[in-house]
Amino acid sequence: QVFTFNRVEIRVQPSVKVKNGAPMSISCHADISKNTDFQLKHNFTIFKDGKLVFMTVSDKEDVRYEIPVAKSSDTGDYECTVKADGKLGFSNSIYVWVAGMTKPILTADKKEVLEGEIVKLRCELPEEVPPLEFFFRKIKTNSAPKEKRIPEQNQNFSEMEFYVEEGDNILQFDCFGKRQVRSGWESSQHSNKTLVTVKEPFIKPTLITKPSSNVTEGDQIEFECSTVVAQIHNIEIIFQKNRTILDSVRDKKFLKYSTVATQEDSGEYLCKVEQGAVSKTTKLNVFVSELFPKPTLSASMTKLDESKDLILSCSINGFRSANFSIVRKSSSGDILLKHSRVLAIKVNVNDTGSYTCKAEVKGIVKESKPVRINVYAPVSKPTLSVVSGSPEVVLGKPLQLICHSVMGTPPITFTFYKGDEIKKNVTNDTYATFLDEDVGLNDNGGYKCDARNNHSSGVKTSNVLNVTVIVPIRDASLGSVPYGEVEVGSDTAFLCSVKEGSWPIDFKFFKKTDHEVLLHEVREYSDRTIWHKKTMKRKDTGTYYCMASNRASVDVRSRPITISVILAAWQKGVIAAFVLTAMAGAGAVALWWFLRKKKKTKGPSMEMSGSALAPNLTSEKLTRQPSDGNYYSGSGYIEDNENHMKSTDESKGPDLESAEVDYTEVEVSTLDPHR
Repeated sequence: QVFTFNRVEIRVQPSVKVKNGAPMSISCHADISKNTDFQLKHNFTIFKDGKLVFMTVSDKEDVRYEIPVAKSSDTGDYECTVKADGKLGFSNSIYVWVAGMTKPILTADKKEVLEGEIVKLRCELPEEVPPLEFFFRKIKTNSAPKEKRIPEQNQNFSEMEFYVEEGDNILQFDCFGKRQVRSGWESSQHSNKTLVTVKEPFIKPTLITKPSSNVTEGDQIEFECSTVVAQIHNIEIIFQKNRTILDSVRDKKFLKYSTVATQEDSGEYLCKVEQGAVSKTTKLNVFVSELFPKPTLSASMTKLDESKDLILSCSINGFRSANFSIVRKSSSGDILLKHSRVLAIKVNVNDTGSYTCKAEVKGIVKESKPVRINVYAPVSKPTLSVVSGSPEVVLGKPLQLICHSVMGTPPITFTFYKGDEIKKNVTNDTYATFLDEDVGLNDNGGYKCDARNNHSSGVKTSNVLNVTVIVPIRDASLGSVPYGEVEVGSDTAFLCSVKEGSWPIDFKFFKKTDHEVLLHEVREYSDRTIWHKKTMKRKDTGTYYCMASNRASVDVRSRPITISVILAAWQKGVIAAFVLTAMAGAGAVALWWFLRKKKKTKGPSMEMSGSALAPNLTSEKLTRQPSDGNYYSGSGYIEDNENHMKSTDESKGPDLESAEVDYTEVEVSTLDPHR
């Protein structure tokens, strides 16, 4: 028994788009080829959106899944699987859209409510499957519905609370739902309308004024605010003008407020009644006519010198019968100067300030605009100085000056001059600063500053400030006489000079060793100095340099020079003399040995006479060493030579010239140059 699946087909009747509530069916057909006619058991399975919705076993090749009443939840992708004798066949997927949604059901927890209470609503789509969106609507007569949206991911119903506001007399509520399909959003019908009746906890308040809402300044005005309330507990009446609360009462249904009317009392007044979340308001406009205009304060002068006369006068246009007073404004309160229309005073600097005039008629007090009075003391002669203290500046560095006046009413205007050229104007209280960044070596004229304020005395000028410009040291050099080599015991003159720099200059001479050794320092009002070093010694050999500095506080170092201290000419002569003496002594010793040998050949008498003194004396002299050196002194040569000459005279004979010459070596040490 051999078979194979040719294909598996899935179909929808009557069509892939079905109206909500209509019947529909999904059929599955297995097209199978067999080698003989035999029976097969077919396991049919139908899936919607990957979930099993129908399963049956049949020996037929067709099966039908009936849905008597289609719902929107039946919308989705359907596919069929057929299994027979271990083999599987799969159909293609087909999308079925059940158009339309069931009508939602709306219920309210109350049918009658008070203003400020909450109505709780429930909207349900019984035959729909989430996710869904619910829309609740609050419908008022002669106004657009208020709509609220709530998405629901896991349930087919939703709940919503609505606040009942003032003026909500008769309310209607309904709802509808939406779901998302492949072609977009699909909406349900609107639910049944639910009617809710609203009752007032209290009526809108009444606000009146006595005698009327149009009054004149100085009149007594009275406000009355009242309401009718079902339950007086927690009732509150608030009386306001604009945003300012003037009065309030609690657990009462009546409020009174009275005052003497002023022009500032014109405006809108509110009576507000509140209980819980309910609030009702009544508004009333009040106009207060002006009894008299604001007074005007005038001054004879607003800017004047100290000790001058000032006259302040107060007046009301077209109105004279008023009580006037002149006051000075202060941070701690008004200072009454005089109950009068006119005030005359001789001013000093402490009288600077703001002044006003007050006028009173029928208990109404009005105040003029303030008038600013400025009293000026003259500026004192300014002093000009350098901020750093010393009246000098290093060439190339900025110079900061300060101009200061001890006396004078601010603001003070300071003017800086360099020579006769104006460099800067500064307005400040008591001082001003100026920075000159272009100080030249040949600047002439010095600096000065002016100070002036609004006093009539005019400008005061400082003394001229002359500033010393310090030129920094440049290019220090060191020389010596003699240069390079110096004899022991002689003097050496070191010359340190600079190419440029302001006096005085501090010169320092150093010798380089393992550490810097300061040898000499001096301050000179010159661009050079000479240092004489006496009696040079061999240990003074080395490298020397000098350093120069001035008030610019910059140390400039010269290039080093090398000094070698050598022996003097006479010392060299002494050494040469010692060497020559040593050589002469060696020759004498050689001659002595020669003569001695010859005497031996002449006979015993001559040998005895020559050997009695000479060998011992020579041996003694040759072995004598000086106590302060390693060289031969030469004194032995003179004594031995005398003996030799004596013995020579005794042994003169014809064979002297033919005698055999003997030689010996004598070691002579060199002279120690330090001794």
